[in-house]
Amino acid sequence: MNCLYCSGEMERQEATYTVDRKDYHLFLERIPTLVCTKCGERAYEEKEVNAIQDMIANLEEGITRVREVV
Repeated sequence: MNCLYCSGEMERQEATYTVDRKDYHLFLERIPTLVCTKCGERAYEEKEVNAIQDMIANLEEGITRVREVV
């Protein structure tokens, strides 16, 4: 697979993924990703994207439940 930005070669690696939102900061280590050997651009496969999105949805739901208790 080639990079969408510079056409460099994409290589399978593990990387850190972070999300900074108003209510939380999510820091995930060792997430499988494709990294361009030329420019460093990252690309995630569908299964990783879906897993991260599910995790974020569950986290936001949990935050909402905690706030409703208070």
